[in-house]
Amino acid sequence: MRIFHIHSGGVQELAALPTQMPAQGFVWIACARPAFQAQLAEVQASLQALVGLQLVDLHVSDLLNAQLPSHYDYTSQYDLLVFRRLATAQGEAADPAPGGDGPASAPLKRSGPPVLRRIDTSPVGFAVFDQLLLTVHPTDCAVRDAYAARLLAALPASPSEGRSSPVPGARVPTSPADLMLRVVNQMVDGYLDLRRELTRQLDHWQTELLKPRARYVNWGSLLEARLALHGLDEICEDQRTAVQDWIDALETWALPDTPAGLRELDLLKVRSRDVLEHIERVVHHVRRLEQSTETAVQMHFSVQSNRTNDIMRTLTALTAVFLPLNLIAGIFGMNFEFLPLIHKADGFWWALGSMVLIALSLVLLFWRKRYLARTR
Repeated sequence: MRIFHIHSGGVQELAALPTQMPAQGFVWIACARPAFQAQLAEVQASLQALVGLQLVDLHVSDLLNAQLPSHYDYTSQYDLLVFRRLATAQGEAADPAPGGDGPASAPLKRSGPPVLRRIDTSPVGFAVFDQLLLTVHPTDCAVRDAYAARLLAALPASPSEGRSSPVPGARVPTSPADLMLRVVNQMVDGYLDLRRELTRQLDHWQTELLKPRARYVNWGSLLEARLALHGLDEICEDQRTAVQDWIDALETWALPDTPAGLRELDLLKVRSRDVLEHIERVVHHVRRLEQSTETAVQMHFSVQSNRTNDIMRTLTALTAVFLPLNLIAGIFGMNFEFLPLIHKADGFWWALGSMVLIALSLVLLFWRKRYLARTR
């Protein structure tokens, strides 16, 4: 569990849960799901001391559920957002199942390229209070650690403590809702990075599928890609619905009395719409990749069907060439005593010459009609 005190002067990481709310700024409590389950009573007591209320039991169950889809809920005192983020490329440890010692689900062993394994997702829960943000992450969540490092890098320079200058353009979040949207935006950026990798992989598959002499296609990997894209589409749809519900809830907030408060609320709405636009961009691209994959498969089978038609046309033309030759051979193979040319010394050569002439004429005729030409 990591605790941060965030205020206008900078960010301070605390060693333990505070006993009272700081005079300025807000508190961010970021904990892994197993730690949240183990220290639930302590966290609830701290929430009671800091903000004067505790999490609802149903919301606690949502935060502990490692299979929950993205969704938004609220009470009169706080908002709850569950947002599914991508796993890392190396994969992350599965969260323990609530009430048990084993993992909630064994990791899926997928065939195909490594990029498909990054489709595996885990939910991140956000409980947004007026002056406190509680986040529940999977075990060893890279998103939490990366943004915590980014927050600490935004501290003002302090030569006495040996800190370096802040990151250019870095700005400390002004409220728990602002911090939540920043973390969610960072998770969505992971989907944008994934779509570029998927695009390169599918472009490679399309090139292989459209090769005219291709004999082997990794259909298992292609099927996994289509299923993964379909699953990613469903995940992004849930994300879009959750963020849209959050935006609708923002519209019901009371307008602040000060210009600074109005500006902060406007920035929250702008950032929320930006996150929604990023999610819609991912959804649009995923659907386009699904359509592109299906089109590539159909074009592959069309190419194979066209090639089969070429082969059958060539075989049919060759059969037509040999049909009159078989007819001549059948006529002179009859068991009649009186047949033309049968008793002449040069009869065989006349029959053979006529057969060669007929064959060459038919081959020339079929060649001119492109029955024997290969389709390019």
